[in-house]
Amino acid sequence: MPDTTAPSTPRAGLAPVARPDGTLAIVAMDQRNTLRRMLAAVDRSTEPEEMRGFKVDVVEALSPAASAILLDPEYGVPAVREARVMAAGCATLVAVEPPERDSWNGEPRAGRDPERTAAWVRDMGGDAVKLLVQLRPDRRRGPGEPDLVAEVVEVVRAVVEDCAVTGMPSIVETLLYSLPGEEPLEPRRRADLIVESARILTETRPDLLKLEYPVDGTGCRGVAGVVTVPWAMLSAGMPLEEFLDAVRTSCDDGGASGFIAGRVYWKEAVALSGEERRSFLAGTARSRLEQSLEAMEGRARPWTSVRQPTGR
Repeated sequence: MPDTTAPSTPRAGLAPVARPDGTLAIVAMDQRNTLRRMLAAVDRSTEPEEMRGFKVDVVEALSPAASAILLDPEYGVPAVREARVMAAGCATLVAVEPPERDSWNGEPRAGRDPERTAAWVRDMGGDAVKLLVQLRPDRRRGPGEPDLVAEVVEVVRAVVEDCAVTGMPSIVETLLYSLPGEEPLEPRRRADLIVESARILTETRPDLLKLEYPVDGTGCRGVAGVVTVPWAMLSAGMPLEEFLDAVRTSCDDGGASGFIAGRVYWKEAVALSGEERRSFLAGTARSRLEQSLEAMEGRARPWTSVRQPTGR
């Protein structure tokens, strides 16, 4: 159950992207390369017009039930703004990570586009900045190699500081990745790495961490033990019932403030078009989002109740 103890110093900034009770119900529609692959897999066009139209349909159907929508600046933001389909009271998060990222011998390498600043997001009508990084907190640095973990922390810290100066909320999403030649991670090991990623990145003091589900209640309690900022769980395309269970556990055992989820709601719609797609999104996808709201009701921890270290 959420901790409703009044904080000594409430965090400022997440109110525009939260529900009135301080919880988060955010729909992710910032996919670019992932959406292209999904469309191609069902023999649909991957042209920009199709990408824009899909995002507009998702936002029109789901924004009335969401506290915010996460969009990309290339297709989502301009298309939704032009179509004027964002529901009143639903905020806009804008993804600022470069659409194409560098790598080191097959491992992802953190980077930042210096033009994609918090002020840039504000000027396009965004209410918060979202940065995606891929992190393996256990990666050992070999001779002559870059410190990939330190690079992630440096990039995240720069974005968080830029947002603080501008007065824009910072949301940091972190994903694990496989090391070259590595076998799939065992669940317990995966949970431990998610917890360690959360511990490393909470020290940069973002307004919100967007985390993978840490496997089970034990992993969620591990996250709760290391984070000092609000966090929300991502869906990673889970089946609906699995996702709903993960929402409940993340909130009950991990103190999560809600979710930032996308494919769990709309993934089947990529094979549809026109009125058939809009009907699916307004019916099935909207129902899934409403079930997610029910799953976190009375469980999610208001972001205003998260205590902060002195000095922020």
